[in-house]
Amino acid sequence: MMEELHSLDPRRQELLEARFTGVGVAKGPLNSESSNQSLCSVGSLSDKELETPEKKQNDQRNRKRKAEAYETSQGKGTPRGHKISDYFEFAGGSGPGTSPGRSVPPVARSSPQHSLSNPLPRRVEQPLYGVDGSAAKEPQEEHSALPTLMSVMLAKQRLENEQLAQRGGGLCFTFVSAQQGSPSSTGSGNTEHSCTSQKQISIQHKQSQSDLTMEKISALENSKNSDLEKKEGRIDDLLRANCDLRRQIDEQQKMLEKYKERLNRCVTMSKKLLIEKSKQEKMACRDKSMQDRLRLGHFTTVRHGASFTEQWTDGYAFQNLIKQQERINSQREEIERQRKMLAKRKPPAMGQTPPASTEQKQRKNKTNGAENETLTLAEYHEQEEIFKLRLGHLKKEEAEIQAELERLERVRNLHIRELKRIHNEDNSQFKDHPTLNDRYLLLHLLGRGGFSEVYKAFDLTEQRYVAVKIHQLNKNWRDEKKENYHKHACREYRIHKELDHPRIVKLYDYFSLDTDSFCTVLEYCEGNDLDFYLKQHKLMSEKEARSIIMQIVNALKYLNEIKPPIIHYDLKPGNILLVNGTACGEIKITDFGLSKIMDDDSYNSVDGMELTSQGAGTYWYLPPECFVVGKEPPKISNKVDVWSVGVIFYQCLYGRKPFGHNQSQQDILQENTILKATEVQFPPKPVVTPEAKAFIRRCLAYRKEDRIDVQQLACDPYLLPHIRKSVSTSSPAGAAIASTSGSSNNSSSN
Repeated sequence: MMEELHSLDPRRQELLEARFTGVGVAKGPLNSESSNQSLCSVGSLSDKELETPEKKQNDQRNRKRKAEAYETSQGKGTPRGHKISDYFEFAGGSGPGTSPGRSVPPVARSSPQHSLSNPLPRRVEQPLYGVDGSAAKEPQEEHSALPTLMSVMLAKQRLENEQLAQRGGGLCFTFVSAQQGSPSSTGSGNTEHSCTSQKQISIQHKQSQSDLTMEKISALENSKNSDLEKKEGRIDDLLRANCDLRRQIDEQQKMLEKYKERLNRCVTMSKKLLIEKSKQEKMACRDKSMQDRLRLGHFTTVRHGASFTEQWTDGYAFQNLIKQQERINSQREEIERQRKMLAKRKPPAMGQTPPASTEQKQRKNKTNGAENETLTLAEYHEQEEIFKLRLGHLKKEEAEIQAELERLERVRNLHIRELKRIHNEDNSQFKDHPTLNDRYLLLHLLGRGGFSEVYKAFDLTEQRYVAVKIHQLNKNWRDEKKENYHKHACREYRIHKELDHPRIVKLYDYFSLDTDSFCTVLEYCEGNDLDFYLKQHKLMSEKEARSIIMQIVNALKYLNEIKPPIIHYDLKPGNILLVNGTACGEIKITDFGLSKIMDDDSYNSVDGMELTSQGAGTYWYLPPECFVVGKEPPKISNKVDVWSVGVIFYQCLYGRKPFGHNQSQQDILQENTILKATEVQFPPKPVVTPEAKAFIRRCLAYRKEDRIDVQQLACDPYLLPHIRKSVSTSSPAGAAIASTSGSSNNSSSN
């Protein structure tokens, strides 16, 4: 830009100065005192801007004013008013109207280019000099309108500077006016004096104000440029890293979609294989059930009046056993008849003479046949021994048939259970392997209760087998009854979901199917429950039963240590799952539908808590206090579960319930069977240790005040192996010590 300004010819430079100052330019030589030299800061003006029609018009006006000023300086009068230049203080002119002298150093006035040679937009304060280097002298002229015109000029220049700054250039205009003492043109007689005052007005844009030197500005520019380059480099690096990350994200997204698609295919294939396996198992179960129908029996529909009922018909296995029993009975009758005949042929004893009547009878018998002949004593004993052996063999066969019949009855019970399961599965709306909640694939029905169905299912998310319990409400129920049932199930869910113990079945999930059904997802155990095992085997050894009781007590101890404690209230063999299906493995407790929460509001450590659900539960396993009827509901505590433990242990050892065996729940309630169960009786067989009987008595104490609680039950010596062994081994030793001490006392007394 500076080279372009220096390349201007002097005439254009003068026109440019006149454009900024607004004062006419004299046409005289450059060394004349009246010649105009302007000092201004250089802006961002180009030659193209100066050559526009507006600039040319302004330049013509300035030349016209210069000519008028020149005529005025020659003494020619003019009738027009004051000009703008008349309001400034002039130096070096012969009279008013001459152009003011600019305070430009000689070096700056040597050539026109030096007037625009300073590129720095900073304030310039210099005195005014003439052409020869002496201080220029101008006549001092005052006017009353000077402040007003000066403010107008300043405002005009400020406006132009702001406009130029907005277009990208910051210009600094400096008006310098010097006042010196010199003889006036009118010959007023004032003496010459040096420069007495100097007045300078600077107009600068705010963005162009700076006290920095070119070196500092250059250093700052270099620093800023280097910082900018670093930032741009950092931005480029970040952009490249961002692009790489986006590319990696896209690749990972594609890979994720690929894995999702693969996972969906795997899940689909798993569902297909599981469904095929389930169908094969269903077909195998139905084939086996059909074969067992012929062997064990089946249900037939029989009409009774206007109604139809199902009646059980035994299969050929039972019919064969019945025929064998009939054959054995007929053989026994025949042997008994022959023994009676043999008794008639019994010979008389040795040394006894038969009477005359006997001799006459023997003669008649000889005439009647050989079979009525009298046997000798040896023959009689021989025949008698044969009959005894035959009766013994028939008795053994009868015992075997009876044992086989009992075994078949147990198998028949399982067969009937399987027939009912198949019938319920065929009539279920979930028989076609639906996927519930987009997660649980139903495989086959495990069992059905009053208002619920339990399915074996597969969790497609966690890849594990689970048990899905589907609660279905009766559509004919009132809304109040549905709400109560749902509330009861939600309560069971809230109780069960907080439990975490290896001897308690875990609850995984809970969700609704529709307005009349909802599901709970439980841990799946491969084996059956204890009730199923007892129906198959009737009883178990004391060691196996004790192992099961120890695990049950461990779970009850956990339920009473959590806050708030929980009473299970429905302990029975059907709610005790055998993990391996055998009595020598682990067990898990399930079904917390009737559980009681012993919170601070309802539970009292002395009396217990009120039983609000009297009549619910399984009567064979509930203590007597649950059957007490009065004005107020009975009080219960965790001793209810202790009674249930005693009943379960008794049933495992003896194969029967201690109270109300072979009675229905209605009969137990009507006959007050449990209220009369003041003392437990033990059959002679099978043989059980006295410690086990004592443990059962402590659990089945009639009064709840005399019964131990769960904490005492967990510390019972019978359930602690080392303590039980030490007690059992120390008792004979103590007896021996007592006997020896007694004998020593006797000997000393003698």
